[in-house]
Amino acid sequence: MLVNRLGRARKRVSIGLAVTALLGTAVAAAGPAGATQNAAKDAPAAAAPACSADYRIEQTVDGGTTWRMCWHYNTNAGLVLDNISYQPKNEPKPIPVLTSARLGQVHVPYDDGENEYHDLTGATFGTDLVPLKPSECPGGTIKTVKVGSSSPIPGGKVKGLCTTTRARGHAYRMTPDLYSNPGKVYQAQGKDLLVYTVNQASWYEYITEWRFSSDGVISSNVGATGSLAPEDYNGTDGRGWPIGKGARDYAESHSHNVSWRLNFGLDGSPKAKVEQYDSKVTPPTGNGNPKTKTTRTPVTKELIGDVKGMRWWRVVSATGKNADGHKRSYEIVPGHTVKHPGRNFSNHDVYFTEYKKCEKYTSDNLSENCGPKSVDKWVNGQTLKHPITWVNIGFHHIARDEDQQPMPVHWQGFSLAPRDVTAMNPLTPADLADQNGHTGVR
Repeated sequence: MLVNRLGRARKRVSIGLAVTALLGTAVAAAGPAGATQNAAKDAPAAAAPACSADYRIEQTVDGGTTWRMCWHYNTNAGLVLDNISYQPKNEPKPIPVLTSARLGQVHVPYDDGENEYHDLTGATFGTDLVPLKPSECPGGTIKTVKVGSSSPIPGGKVKGLCTTTRARGHAYRMTPDLYSNPGKVYQAQGKDLLVYTVNQASWYEYITEWRFSSDGVISSNVGATGSLAPEDYNGTDGRGWPIGKGARDYAESHSHNVSWRLNFGLDGSPKAKVEQYDSKVTPPTGNGNPKTKTTRTPVTKELIGDVKGMRWWRVVSATGKNADGHKRSYEIVPGHTVKHPGRNFSNHDVYFTEYKKCEKYTSDNLSENCGPKSVDKWVNGQTLKHPITWVNIGFHHIARDEDQQPMPVHWQGFSLAPRDVTAMNPLTPADLADQNGHTGVR
């Protein structure tokens, strides 16, 4: 039985802790001495992580791909990954990708309008890091996180960061000649580096996952689990769902709007470019076929963006090219989302803003003397020289009987897909390495 919880009246950070966080002395609760604090200042990403061994993550996965990064812990945002680099087996040195990556906010408005929460900055998300059991991190390592005196764990040291590997299924599969030689198959099973923490906010537990794949893909997902709040069973006005026997108790519906803050450092430079691509389909005429044309629009000023039709964005390196002479970039691939129109900061898919040190959280931004408190109001036409990418993924949670007890995990997230980071698939078998570009009919 769960006890000592405040239900819907969520635990709030104390005034003293909030003031300390505003002053910046409680934000980096744990991090390597010296170098990681410098990394948090958004300097260009180094070729290899510059942090002590306790705060370094390095893993070689299938195909010889190596991922390297540092980490530190923030008592509001939770896990922060710094200086993330990617090195496929045939690359002579690591390719810097992200200077920093972390959550931007978990915004939870209830359907009845009575409560609205910002779990990173207004609840105990960061301080309530949950200890992990060895069985939750099979084959990996559980690192100790120094949360500090604000942690409910005695001593403030929490074994709460899992780094391990996890199978993802096929990395690729190809049968060159099914009719003449069906036994000749190129296939490989992929494995990801998985880095994750679990944080508690009221009755919810949030699993924050980062996955790094051998083909260069980076994925982040937040899984909400735990328990339905026992105080929220009065949603009989069309704002809830009957849970339990009959139609007496209606669990209140609500949303989880999760956002991420990404500071790219492609090829070691923060001066990336942002591009938007739109594809327009022309219906066929007569006996013809439909045609599609894709256009590129440089995003030179701050932007609020929405996925429409075949639209997508990429962040392009200002300095680096692959062996084919193409500029390296990463494409933003949002997962399934339900945008929440109640607030402008939760009603769009992406936001691109010019870097400003005090702009830290998508909503309820804690920094003093930083102007407006949410990302939508920071987009004011400023020229993008050092773009910060904010990704928003929403989920409308209408409870069901299966949510008890505990609640099954519901996931929401996005991916970053490499686009021209390498000249070929970094996992290409050796005997196919000459098939770059037009290779004729197989």
